[in-house]
Amino acid sequence: MQNTDNHTDKKKVAFYTLGCKLNYSETSTIGRMFENKGYQKVEFNQKPDIFIINTCSVTENADKKCKKIVKEAQKINPDGYVTIIGCYAQLKPQEIASIEGVDAVLGAAEKFQLIDLLDGFVKEPSQTQAKVFNKNIEEAIAYHTSYSLNDRTRTFLKVQDGCDYPCSYCTIPLARGASRSDSIDNIVKAAQEIAASGVKEIVLTGVNIGDFGLQNGKRVASFLDLIKALDEVEGINRFRISSIEPNLLTDEIIAFVAQSKRFVPHFHIPLQSGSNKVLGLMKRRYKRELYIDRVQKIKSLMPDCCIGVDVIVGHPGETDEAFLESYQFLNELPISYLHVFTYSERENTHALSIKPVVPQNKRAERSKMLHILSDKKKRAFYESQLGKHFEVLFEEDIENGQMQGFTENYVRVTAKYDPLLINETKQVHLVEINAEMLVEVQELENEYENHTH
Repeated sequence: MQNTDNHTDKKKVAFYTLGCKLNYSETSTIGRMFENKGYQKVEFNQKPDIFIINTCSVTENADKKCKKIVKEAQKINPDGYVTIIGCYAQLKPQEIASIEGVDAVLGAAEKFQLIDLLDGFVKEPSQTQAKVFNKNIEEAIAYHTSYSLNDRTRTFLKVQDGCDYPCSYCTIPLARGASRSDSIDNIVKAAQEIAASGVKEIVLTGVNIGDFGLQNGKRVASFLDLIKALDEVEGINRFRISSIEPNLLTDEIIAFVAQSKRFVPHFHIPLQSGSNKVLGLMKRRYKRELYIDRVQKIKSLMPDCCIGVDVIVGHPGETDEAFLESYQFLNELPISYLHVFTYSERENTHALSIKPVVPQNKRAERSKMLHILSDKKKRAFYESQLGKHFEVLFEEDIENGQMQGFTENYVRVTAKYDPLLINETKQVHLVEINAEMLVEVQELENEYENHTH
């Protein structure tokens, strides 16, 4: 039922998302809540009446980006109502409230209630500072099922929120609260809704998804239970696991993915450092030996599996020796690519008390070295896949008459544009790597079928 109250009737709302896949899934869900209430969803530059900016606070840069987007919103519509939600809004509500042009700030516990809390999104002339709705993070205990839709060929489905791991560099537990999960029934139902919309691939996302199964502090299920249930969902060709901690990636999960119908051979496993000394300073819950073990286990069961790795450079206490040890460790591992993060100081984190602090120029130098290593790893992985046959899910981003897509094991391919292939899976032969680091393919004749299992 559409609400046609005068104050919401045809009001235009636009969204901007900073940060992770989890934020995208939540923005998309909040967008559907607005549409169900009779608001019209528009692009950011279409002079909306309401701007909703979903923020991240993983790096210092994210804070600066938020300010920049507020400025842009004011240019587009000086009378627009600007609302800030997300991690930065939970961590620094007063700092955001003082940004010129911001009308409201909502923390983690309030963001899904913003339509009710900001009745009609009416600017009040007498209001000198933004309204702030921000409970203590301990009160962010509700779980909100979220997924992205209509944005792309694949959908991000949130299965877990919050984190109980106090890593020394991280503010996420302060921004998102304790670990909590949806029920398996709710997630399966959401996956079925996504399948009904025609999407073929679902990426499972969360803050610490391997910790799936906590409800009100009690463990009621495991991540393995969840993926077994999702593997039975008809209409979805592929499930991808976005990121899972090495200490939570069990032999059973790896073995299940290796023989599953719908889970693809692609893992993203945060390492953060290849030095046990630095892992200890970071308060990570494993040593490098466990990481090697996980990678070897995956490769023994799925030799073509793609393995992505998160690494932080420049964490306090990372000496030159520790960095080189980390670099060497990564160089020798059979992994496929790196996501490199440069450490940045965050308030209220343990890392601020660790010495020595790594100078900024060293952080930048180390980051550059790992980016080059990542390119090398990716090329080596792609080369190892040439000559093999895979199924590609083609996307609708068309550039210069070419379309792109991913194989199940996350090789990005390019092919001549064919409108019939958009959002379809097609058997291909990987031929060669082009100058843009995309793999050119040949279609396999007579093998094409619309795989809906």
